[in-house]
Order: sequence, then structure tokens, then C-alpha cells
Amino acid sequence: MQNLVELRNVSVTYSNGVDALNDVSIKIKDGEFVFVVGKSGAGKSTFIRLLLKEIEPTKGRLQVNGFNLTKMKKRNAYRLRRTIGCVFQDFKLIESMNVYDNVAFVLRCIDASNKYIRNRVPYVIDLVGLKDKAYCKPSELSGGEKQRAAIARALVNDPQLIIADEPTGNLDSKTSQDVLGLLKITSQKFSQTMVMITHNEEIAQLADRIIRIEDGRIVTRSGE
Repeated sequence: MQNLVELRNVSVTYSNGVDALNDVSIKIKDGEFVFVVGKSGAGKSTFIRLLLKEIEPTKGRLQVNGFNLTKMKKRNAYRLRRTIGCVFQDFKLIESMNVYDNVAFVLRCIDASNKYIRNRVPYVIDLVGLKDKAYCKPSELSGGEKQRAAIARALVNDPQLIIADEPTGNLDSKTSQDVLGLLKITSQKFSQTMVMITHNEEIAQLADRIIRIEDGRIVTRSGE
């Protein structure tokens, strides 16, 4: 399997002098279900921002989904982001839109055909178990349902890579297990690479591999 994500000796030092990542090297293969685990301030958010090309490394090289991010110009970052689906702790659903339109919004942004949208959106909404909630606004959904809608939005463009940033942080224990199970199933169904960021060691047991970050450094890479 090819490496879908690769960081080589990457360091990030912010303008205030904080060393967020220190000489980090990571390889994540196509189809892997990987947890990146660490306490608050360990460097997890910086890692995500690098993968999305929101920030640049101070040194080192990185590649994501076949894109050389070290050489990519900032104005072309949208090309990379179209190949990545994101699931966030706070859902980031558009409150004025129902579930269907929240999911369809991703495809409309890339000028997908109306026919494709009509076929694809109901499919992924049904896949995450929200068929009966397709025309509900986020305010009418439970926390677990909101996260399922966010997962549908992440899946709809059939991305190579899904990044889930603390996706269970606002959910109770049972709902968290349901959401994690759904992410595991869908990543397997579509042979997608899943990178899940969490501070919760307990939920990481579903992973193919666990990467632990501490004070900006990789301390363990279990499962390699």
C-alpha cells in the first residue's frame, strides 16, 4: 500500500516562539484507520492544520493524498481540501440549512451535477442512519444525529482521507461508541483512510494503529 500521508522531519515553530511540533516523521498508508493520541497542547491541532495546509512547516517535508504540500502554493490548497473529508467536535453544520442541504453543500461547492447530487446525497444520508431526518435543521437533532450528519457531509465527496478531530468530545459514552463504529464501518466500506485525533486513550482501541504525540514529538507508534 502507498503512503497517503507522509511527514518527514517536520517541525513547526509559531511566531510567538512556541515549538508545536519537533522533528516529526509519520507515514500513514492508504486504507489505514489511525488514531493520533495526545493531551491538550501536545501538537494534535498543529498536525491537522498541516495536513489541510492551513499552516506551513518551519522545516521538513510533507505529502498528503499525492500532493507535495511543501511545494504547493497556498492558492492551490483548495485542490487538496477537495480530497479530504473533515469531522469536527462541534459539528460545524450550517444552522440555516437542513441535513440534506448541509450535505449537498459540499457537492455544490465543486459544481457537481444536479443529477449526481440527487443520487449521492440521499445515499450517504441513509448510510449514516438519518433518512428520516433529512429535512430537519441541526437545532432539531440530537448530538449524535448532528455528528452523523457531519459524517455524511465528510463522506459525500468520496474523499481519499477523512480527518476526525475529537468527533466524540461532545457526546455521551454510548453515542460515542455508535459514532466511532459508524466511522470504522464507513472507512472500511469505501476503503478510505481515517485519521482520528483524540485525547481519549480508551476510544483508540478501534484503531489499526495508534500514534502518540507528547510535547510536539512522536513517542510511540503502536501497530507498525
